Amino acid sequence: MSGILIKSKHKMITLEDFKKLDIKIGKIISAEKIPDSDKLVKFIFDIGSEQRQIIAGIAEFFPDTNALIGKEMPILLNLEPKRLRGNISEGMIIAADVGGQPIFLHPNKEIPPGSIVR
Repeated sequence: MSGILIKSKHKMITLEDFKKLDIKIGKIISAEKIPDSDKLVKFIFDIGSEQRQIIAGIAEFFPDTNALIGKEMPILLNLEPKRLRGNISEGMIIAADVGGQPIFLHPNKEIPPGSIVR
């Protein structure tokens, strides 16, 4: 028997599963804390062909939301919308988790909003 045996503690997906994910680079055009919430921030992203609102529970880590405006990062667009504190979230920011703190991922140079992540 030939081939490579991969043991992983992670659930494996197929390439076809991965291709179902619509991940694009979004550029933050506004970011504001949601009133009466300690954690939620409402972002508006430019994704090239449209704008998307994404709600993220990261306010405690980014007290100055204005400093985030203009940042580019990957976002998952084809996630079912979810209502959070009366606001609809239309995607998810993709970030690393380091000790429970979100660390945003950024392209190493400025690229057009809406660029596809593969």
